[in-house]
This record gives sequence, structure tokens and C-alpha cells, in this order.
Amino acid sequence: MNKNIKLAVAGAILATASVANAGIIIPAGDWTLDVGGNVNMFTSWSKQSGNTAIPGGLVTGNGTAGTVNAFGNGLLPNFLSVGGSTRQNDLDVTFTISLQPSVANNTSGTKVGSTGNGGLNNRQSFITFGDKSWGSVLVGKNLGIFASDAILSDMTLLGVGSSATSSGIDSLGRIGAGYVYADWKPQIAYTTPNMSGFQATVGISQAWTMQGLATGDLTSTAKHANVAYEGKASYSFAASDVNGKIWVSGISQSSNVVGYGTGTNNDKTAYMGDIGVSLNVAGANLVAYGYSGTGVGTSQQFLGGYAKVGQNAVARDSYGGYLQATYVLPTKTKVGISWGESHLDVANGETSTVALVDTNSMTTVGIYHPLTKHLNLVAEYSNVQSQSHAANTPTNTSNVGSLGAILFF
Repeated sequence: MNKNIKLAVAGAILATASVANAGIIIPAGDWTLDVGGNVNMFTSWSKQSGNTAIPGGLVTGNGTAGTVNAFGNGLLPNFLSVGGSTRQNDLDVTFTISLQPSVANNTSGTKVGSTGNGGLNNRQSFITFGDKSWGSVLVGKNLGIFASDAILSDMTLLGVGSSATSSGIDSLGRIGAGYVYADWKPQIAYTTPNMSGFQATVGISQAWTMQGLATGDLTSTAKHANVAYEGKASYSFAASDVNGKIWVSGISQSSNVVGYGTGTNNDKTAYMGDIGVSLNVAGANLVAYGYSGTGVGTSQQFLGGYAKVGQNAVARDSYGGYLQATYVLPTKTKVGISWGESHLDVANGETSTVALVDTNSMTTVGIYHPLTKHLNLVAEYSNVQSQSHAANTPTNTSNVGSLGAILFF
């Protein structure tokens, strides 16, 4: 199984041993091929209350829809990954290419990628080269550096979390209710060797186009003169029956924010940082995570990060985090509970009566049972709430229950 799927599995399983340690290994001349991935599907029921549309809210505000059922993938989409590794000229060289086909389909007679069908993603296409003495370099498309540990530590990576879909690639998990999505990015990154538990990664990645949330929000051009800068550092430790990991990461991006009408263009720099800790003690895992930044927005990077105040682009601050506790029972069943929220402040000078999202929060309880070494059965319940900045606006609430299975190979 390729490196990033292994990381995702390690973060999601936490303390269980219900997944194979590698995919299907095939010797091929100078290369060793590794075919791996996962297949999953969930059926989910969601019921909303609240009829107020909140831009940026995880709960859409369609409380009249009643209970809605959907079949689809969880937060971790289906993965089919092919990787290869070799040692040449004193370098360890690898490649990874992966595809993510969706199981979703809510319209009869549809074809892949058409309306009602989940379609197909390509989230990984990268090479690495390096040596254990000095580290490695990654070139290609892979999971972003900033906030990657937040999503890999999220227990809903094995489940559904805040949303269910019958037409998209995957669900949201805890994205937007405790952390900002790391996303899958074209990048060039260097990772140090592991130095007694300490390891760091620094890199440049494709700058994202800034997107608006509320009417009048400022966006950015699709053409960027600069790259985004990302980095993270972590320290893994073990002492007696206790082990864990502490990490920090950050991102910075400069963009040309576009005004409207006679408005001016503004060169702005957005940035965000985070810190987290994961601790394992006697079958229990505890995760605490927090982030804060300005201009980066909420849920996904650079969504709703800037407002137009007069003729100026003014950044909105955002912050949040989550707490999570899981425990592995003698039956190898993992039970867990997590709570988290994400805040988006109004910009300095911005009218606070806009119906912009103020807070998205989610509480999730889950049961994850390893039926076999490779196969996990999952049951989850999530209570999701979205609150607007607008005065006297009721909170939109969604209750989501999911059942399904996820197989790793």
C-alpha cells in the first residue's frame, strides 16, 4: 500500500490492527511494485432543522426536506494505488499514481462522471527520490503539507462525519468543523530524515484561487505570480506504555485580490498555523488540535477569506480545533467520540449583519469493528450545527447516522 494510504490508515485506525501493512507486492526487474488501496461504501440518513441559508454553513438550511438517505463513499474515498520503488545511483526512487472511483449513483441510466454519478478523481501522481542519510524530495501531486496531520488523525476518516452524498466522490468527515482541508496539491517538498523522532517537511505548492462566500466577497485571479509556502514539523515519542506525536504546520500565500466596479486591486498575504498532539495510553488515544489564521477562510483553504470594506480588501480571521478520544475494547472494536468547531470572524469594518457563517460545529460518536484483518464495519452518528453572524438567526442543525464497511488491501 502506498505511503499516503498507510499514513491515512495509521491516523484513522489509531490503535487497532485491522488493516494489512502493505498492498500486493510484485517484484518486476529493477522495481518492486506495490498495488494497494481501499473500497468502502456507506448508507446514511440525515435530517435537518432550520430554514435559514448560511453561506459557508455545513448545514444548508433546508429544514423542510425531512429525512434524506444517501449511498456513497465516506471521508476516505475508494483508492486504487500503484506504486513502485527501486534503488539507483545511491538514491531510493519511488512513484505513486492513484485513482479514486466513486460508488455514488442516484439516477438510473447514468454514466461515470455524468449528473447523478460520483465520477473519478486523480489525487496522487508523484515521484520521490532521496536517501535515509539526507532525506527525500517529492515532486508531483499529493496531500497538502499544512493541516495534513489534522485529517490523518480524524477518526471519521474511516466513516462519514458531517455529510452524506449520493453524487460526489466522498463525504466531509470533520472538514470545516475542527480543521481546514489539507487538499491534494501539485507540490515540490523536502522531508528530513527521522532524527530521533523529529522530522520536518517544507515545500512549495500551487497557489489556490481565493473564493468568496457572501455577496460582495473578494476573490483572486486564477493567475498567480507566487507559489504557496507550506511546512510542518513533528516529534514522535515513546516511553514505557505511553507513545504519541506532537506537530505544528503552517501555510502562507500571496494573492492579488480583485475589487468590484471602481474598487482597487490589493496584493494580500494570507497565512495560517496549527498545533496538535496525539497520545496513546493502554488502548486509549487522545487527540487535541487547534488552528488559527487570517485570510485563509474556512472549511477549504482560501474560501471566504476576504471581504470588501470600502475600496479595500480586508482579511477575515478564522480559528478552530477539535478534541477526540477513542478506546479499543478487548473485542478489538474501537469506540470513539469527538467534538470540534470552526469559526470565521467578520472583517474589521464589515457589516456584522451579513448572513455569513460564524461557527460550524460537530459532535460525533463512532464504532469501528475489525471484522477481519482487512475489513472494518463502521457505525457513526454526528450532530452538526451551523450558526450565522446575522442577528436573531436560528442555528441550523443536522443529525447524520451512517452504516457501512471499509476494506483495505
